[in-house]
Amino acid sequence: MFKFFTGIALSSAVLLSCGSAATADTASVTQKLTDEQLMDKVQRETLKFFWDFAEPNSLMGRERYHEDFYPRNDANVVTTGGSGFGLMTIIVGVERGFIARKEAVKRLTHIADFLAKADRHHGAWPHWLDGETGKTVSFGKKDNGGDIVETAFLVEGIITVREYFKNGNAEEKALAKKMDELWKGVEWNWYTKGGEKVLYWHWSPVNGWEMNHKLQGYDETLVTYILAASSPTYPIDAETFYQGWTRNGTYATDREKYGLPLYVKHNGAEEYGGPLFWSQYSYLGLDPTGLSDRLVKNYFDLNRNHALIQYNYSLENPKNFKGYGSNYWGFTASYTRNPDGTVGYRAHNPKEDNGVITPTAALSSFPYTPKESMNVLRFLYEEKPHFIGSAGPYDATSVHFDDWFTPRYLAIDQGTIAPMIENYRTGLIWKLFMNAPEIKAGLKKLDFKSTKYGF
Repeated sequence: MFKFFTGIALSSAVLLSCGSAATADTASVTQKLTDEQLMDKVQRETLKFFWDFAEPNSLMGRERYHEDFYPRNDANVVTTGGSGFGLMTIIVGVERGFIARKEAVKRLTHIADFLAKADRHHGAWPHWLDGETGKTVSFGKKDNGGDIVETAFLVEGIITVREYFKNGNAEEKALAKKMDELWKGVEWNWYTKGGEKVLYWHWSPVNGWEMNHKLQGYDETLVTYILAASSPTYPIDAETFYQGWTRNGTYATDREKYGLPLYVKHNGAEEYGGPLFWSQYSYLGLDPTGLSDRLVKNYFDLNRNHALIQYNYSLENPKNFKGYGSNYWGFTASYTRNPDGTVGYRAHNPKEDNGVITPTAALSSFPYTPKESMNVLRFLYEEKPHFIGSAGPYDATSVHFDDWFTPRYLAIDQGTIAPMIENYRTGLIWKLFMNAPEIKAGLKKLDFKSTKYGF
């Protein structure tokens, strides 16, 4: 799903060399903020990625935005999954009064019209689109077609927008109708490769099924199965979920770490669990509170333990990285610091720990670890204001390497912060998604139960 990027972080050194004086006033101001004001601040700032820095033609979320430089060949590359997170971020912005409702409707309608005309592959959008033309941009050598996972993340946002505006004025109802038509056009069952009891991540009009990547748990792709089962037009059956996603029920585990049960086998990361985006991407919309299925008795406990294991790992700090502790923790996929000081990319987790902390990891865990996440938020804004840029906390930081950071942002990382903080504060995005009638029906179909939503 992820691509590795490299580049010399020259401007990071420049920013660091002159940053302390320039940010002194910022630090003094943020020290006076309450918890609620701090959450407002980071939600408002991360919204800028999708509002102020959106790709100018499509108005969707750029794959990345760099303050140090912006790769010319990527200036118009938009990300479908990250844009789904952006749709939910915009809803938070409307609800919080950061942006005018009328302006949001205008922009979201433009995005819907762009998506309706953009390339689709059996209903699924590709990972990347050209924001000027709507044509598929290859994510990899053979990844030049439909990406059903990125499509699922986009559809999370599409359904959220539909639900938020469906009972509004004429323009809002028209927007909701456009969003409804978009999600109903996804051919989820095509991605079972002819009826196999598993979903496949990619299909290409050039390479067919060559990538051959089955969606099998546990990782970030759970919501793909939920949406596929919920589709009123191209659905999968329950057995595809249980045979495919749960590996015929074999992905459950009784392993613990720091006395915390993991409940499921994280793919390739069974000791500590995987990067924290696994407990975030699917759960921007899917509310784990009181949610269970045949194998997982409480999805909230699963996700909370995942975050707390990383928190406890940082307290233990077995590699003795400077800075790790109760106010500086959290590992997920993001930019990273290469050994030679250049900027790379890594799916950070306790087994892939190189001294880099990604702010979105803890900040997007607010529903699970509110106290521990607030510690990180306050630390960043009060004690490390040079880790904050024009669209909120930078993507990757390291106290250990002399307060290194890269002044860059990725849609998939900035896009989870505002919705997940809002889910902690009011449950807004969760309520919108979970109360969609098709989602309730799909979850019931898969034998999910929710004490919170009454099924």
